[in-house]
Amino acid sequence: MKYASIDVGLKRIGIALCLDTKTVIPQIAIIRKNRNQAANELNSFLKQWEIKKLVVGVPKDGSSSEEMQRRIEHFVSLLKLTIPIVYQDEQGSSLEAKELMMGEIKQKRDGRVDSIAAKIILERYLSKEI
Repeated sequence: MKYASIDVGLKRIGIALCLDTKTVIPQIAIIRKNRNQAANELNSFLKQWEIKKLVVGVPKDGSSSEEMQRRIEHFVSLLKLTIPIVYQDEQGSSLEAKELMMGEIKQKRDGRVDSIAAKIILERYLSKEI
C-alpha cells in the first residue's frame, strides 16, 4: 500500500511518502499561499503517486491544540479525498525534525524541516499499524 503523510502548518505543508511500508521519504514541502492553492497542490501530489492512505499529523496536547486540530481538519476537508484518512499524534515531531537537521539548515524556511516532521509522523503511524 502507498502511504503519504502531511504536517500541516500555517505557512508550509510538509509531505512524506512511503511506497513499500518500510522506507519513508520526505518530499518537497508545499508553500502555502492560500488554503485552496495548497489543497490543489496536495491533491495533485496524492493522485500522481496513487496514494492509498493519507496520515495527517495533529497536535494532541498543548495550549492551542484544539484550534490547530480544527484548522487541520478544515484543510483536510478541502481535499475531498476518496482514500482513507487517519490522524496521528504529531507531538514533538517538528522539534525532533529540527534536531535531526541541526547544522544543515540555518533558518531556511523552505519546508525541509516540515517534511522531515511528516516523515516522523508517518514512521510513528507505520510502526503501530504494520
